[in-house]
Amino acid sequence: MEAFEQFVALAMESEGLVVSSALKFNVRRRTRKQAYDEYRTHGFEVDLVGARRDKLILATVKSFFGSQGVAADHVLGNDATYSKWYALLNQDDVRESVVKGAAERFGYDLDQIELRLYARRLSTPASESTIRAWAAEQHVGGGVVKVYDARSVLQAVRQAARSKQYRDSAVLATLKVLDATDSLRPLSSEN
Repeated sequence: MEAFEQFVALAMESEGLVVSSALKFNVRRRTRKQAYDEYRTHGFEVDLVGARRDKLILATVKSFFGSQGVAADHVLGNDATYSKWYALLNQDDVRESVVKGAAERFGYDLDQIELRLYARRLSTPASESTIRAWAAEQHVGGGVVKVYDARSVLQAVRQAARSKQYRDSAVLATLKVLDATDSLRPLSSEN
C-alpha cells in the first residue's frame, strides 16, 4: 500500500470499514478483431476495498505527488493517453463488471456498493469542478461516484490521531509526533 493510500485507508476505517489493499477483478472484453469475435480477460485493480455489514466501498486512489494532479480529461475519458488510468471510473463495461464482480465475490447487493475517487491533488479548480459535476451524474451501485480530496482525508485521519488508544500505524504515529511538537497547523474546522 503506497503512502497516500495509507492515509485514505485510515480515513475509510474511521467510517467503521475494514479496509483491504489492492484487489483485482477480472473483466472479459471484446478485442478489436474485425474478422471474428475474440474476447480477452483483463484484471482491473481497485486500490482499496472497504467493507462493513451494510456497504462495500471500491476506491480508486491517486496521489500524484510531484505532478499536476488529477485532470478532468483523464477522469472523464477524454484523453487517449491517460484515461486508461481511470478505467474503473470512465469505462462503463469495466465499472459494471467490477461492481458486479465485487457484489458476487463479497455477497453484497448492488445497491450496497459505492465507488469513490480519492485524489491527493486535483489539477485545477476548474478541473475539480468538472470532475465533481461528472461524478455526481455517474450512477454506480447504490449511488453516485463520490470524490474526496486530500483535505477531507486529512481531517478524518487527524481526528483518528486524537485517540489515546495505541494503533500500529506509521501515519498515526507521525501525526502524533508532529502534534506533540506543535508542528501541525490547525485545519480550518479545528479552530
